[in-house]
Amino acid sequence: MGATEPIRVDVAIVGGGLVGASLALALAPTRHSVLLIEAVPPEAADQPSFDQRTTALGNGSRRILEVLAVWPHLAAQATPIAHIHVSYAGHFGAARLEAAELGLAAFGHVVPNRAIGAALWRALDAAPLRRRVGSRVMAVELGEQPRLVLADDAGGAEIVESRLVVAADGAQSLVRAAAGIAADVEDYHQVAIVANLATDLPATDIAHERFTPTGPLAVLPLADGHYTVVWTLAPQRAARMLECAAAEFIAELQRCLGWRIGRIDAVGRRVAYPLALARAQAMVGPRAALVGNSAQALHPVAGQGFNLGLRDAAMLAEQLAAAPDPGAPAVLAAYAAARAPDRRGMIAFTDGLVKLFASERPMLAALRNAGLLAFDLLPPAKRALARVSWGFGGRTPRLMRGLPLT
Repeated sequence: MGATEPIRVDVAIVGGGLVGASLALALAPTRHSVLLIEAVPPEAADQPSFDQRTTALGNGSRRILEVLAVWPHLAAQATPIAHIHVSYAGHFGAARLEAAELGLAAFGHVVPNRAIGAALWRALDAAPLRRRVGSRVMAVELGEQPRLVLADDAGGAEIVESRLVVAADGAQSLVRAAAGIAADVEDYHQVAIVANLATDLPATDIAHERFTPTGPLAVLPLADGHYTVVWTLAPQRAARMLECAAAEFIAELQRCLGWRIGRIDAVGRRVAYPLALARAQAMVGPRAALVGNSAQALHPVAGQGFNLGLRDAAMLAEQLAAAPDPGAPAVLAAYAAARAPDRRGMIAFTDGLVKLFASERPMLAALRNAGLLAFDLLPPAKRALARVSWGFGGRTPRLMRGLPLT
């Protein structure tokens, strides 16, 4: 190959984070040639997708990762959630969900993002696809013959020609912008502080979701007996909690959470993430498709962002597997139609939760209390919530049913 000869593939995936890597792995055994492009090496400390956060993998997501042969490399670091306790700070309403009562071994599993990333890229090492790690996409041209211009840290440049370009490059997607797809962004005026906690009571299999006046507070168990906390605060208070001494942070968190997980003895590194809802106005463009945060970035209130994005990847892989031309308009339209109900429902669900519990109106407060109490007593409502991580309608991807793509 000459130095100026383009790299020609069927599918170019821009972004090798959790969703992009999953899509590449799903497509690897298909008829299509695949190129995965990731600017930051997966093992780098500043890799934004494999960071301090954890992911609550739903049972449907676990099924996908099992089919992709990734789950065995995660199982030792995955903590099952068998019980969920939902409460509302300062009010009497509460709800308790028990997996066993619904015939489930667990509602899902908590896994560190770095562990998921390492397992995915370990599987990619053995997959028949091409990768460009440390290469940044400098320009995108879409249309009948998509072209990407790549540049690496050494000053080298490459041209990629692909029949389909997939945007897996996050909420500020360059590919989405090149496709002319606008995104509606709503700032929640909240910041999530994520940190690991050590307590005098080792973590078990109970997850806590506590709604507070400043936003939800989630505490999830980890495999090492510690917890991870996702504490949503107003920006000014978040800045103070990020910079204050550990003792002050622990005291404030203990006051807000109570003694549900025992006494908090230590807190690890604190990292802050501003929160907003971003919705692309379309899932596809001219020979372009969006997955994950490029299509929608959710509030972490229900921990469904990656689960939703993984279903994007599973359905797109399914549509492409049987398509002679992966970028054909009919193929992309079928993908967008298949994902629309789930995407619409999950966005409405998470956004509605945030706004319902953020409202200060007395009537809504009374309804929230009554709603939590009623939910605690109604098995059908609990069964419905237990199925949230399987999606909000539309076709269930084959991978999520434990089936191969074709």
